Amino acid sequence: MNQVEAYWEKFLAEKNTPNQPYTSWHFELNERLANELLELVLNGKKRATAPSIHDFEHEPLPKVGDYSVITNWAGEPKCIIQTTSVQILAFKDVTFELARLEGEDDNLETWREGHIRYYTQVCKAVNQEFTWDMPVVFEQFKVVYQ
Repeated sequence: MNQVEAYWEKFLAEKNTPNQPYTSWHFELNERLANELLELVLNGKKRATAPSIHDFEHEPLPKVGDYSVITNWAGEPKCIIQTTSVQILAFKDVTFELARLEGEDDNLETWREGHIRYYTQVCKAVNQEFTWDMPVVFEQFKVVYQ
């Protein structure tokens, strides 16, 4: 049993929760940002994430009630989140009211700048191009275990 599986089993036992499917992942595409965003989740500032639709080319979209084990960049489990809301909207339609739930930025401009950089990298990896009309999967969550 690996670290993530052991963490999940501990969660199930402590919370008396029946076993069910879950995902495991870390934020971002580099170590510094992955660990910084994890810290925002752990201290309650980050309550949402907004991957591009292209992040889900080989896996199902999240749905309300889903669980995810969130790891640091090294793959060590640090918390479990549960999805509370999922919206799919064009990048250009993300408002600051939504963007601020990610806990990363003080205004919509900096949120857009950082996410354009991220989405451009993700799109290149799957032979797509970033556009302002690109669908974003805006997922709100709550931490249920840490």
